[in-house]
Amino acid sequence: MPIITRKQQQTGDPMLDLLYNLERRMGRVFSEPFTLFDVPSQALAGAWAPVVDIVEEPDLIKIVAEIPGVKPEDVRVSLENNILTIAGMKEQVAEEKAEKVHRYERTYGEFVRTFTLPATVEAGKIKAVVEQGLLTLTLPKSEHAKPKFIEIEVGKGVKGLKA
Repeated sequence: MPIITRKQQQTGDPMLDLLYNLERRMGRVFSEPFTLFDVPSQALAGAWAPVVDIVEEPDLIKIVAEIPGVKPEDVRVSLENNILTIAGMKEQVAEEKAEKVHRYERTYGEFVRTFTLPATVEAGKIKAVVEQGLLTLTLPKSEHAKPKFIEIEVGKGVKGLKA
């Protein structure tokens, strides 16, 4: 069963992404007083979201998220109702005063990524490891979800048929 992922829109152009995020935040500010329902966690995401690789193997699913510059203690991984959430904060590093700044492209702030997991994942055995700016989540599959191989027996022939 595939994993469904939700990610904010990215155009590739930093200025368009900045305008998109500004428009989204302004819309949220003006609609807050009129909100009747809970705001989804993805709407609370900041200006960036880590990119992920998702790989399925016969006995597990692996999610690898790029979180360079994020301290492990600033990352939270949670699972509720088969929704896996990776959330955290990337703090801006104080820069020395430069005479002239030409461009800031690195992103900072809060991030949230959510994934809908198949029911075949054993929630109690999920492991998370951070190493060299990569968060690796290992999601083992339950025994009944793992592929099983059935041995094929060679028969002695069917009665009534001649070769």
